[in-house]
Amino acid sequence: MTELTPNQQTAFEAAAFRRLVAHLRERSDVQNIDLMNLAGFCRNCLSNWYRDAANEAGVALDKEQSREIVYGMPYEEWRTLNQREASSEQKAAFEASRPKE
Repeated sequence: MTELTPNQQTAFEAAAFRRLVAHLRERSDVQNIDLMNLAGFCRNCLSNWYRDAANEAGVALDKEQSREIVYGMPYEEWRTLNQREASSEQKAAFEASRPKE
């Protein structure tokens, strides 16, 4: 494997993140529940991880701000434009895939 410098690794990770976010913005037809059911994370998870990283670095970022970074618009606007009611099958799959406490 090619040895990367820490700066290269960070730059490549950032580029991959930007590409993932751009892809998710382009695929607004893919619902968050579909992502959760297939991959175990969704746009909201990604925005939470972003906010956590900012907060750990001492940058105050709230939930709405981090969601706007991931969604490319205010979350409520995205929901109005793109979110559909989950089907009973999607909801059942979500419940079945949730980690048991």
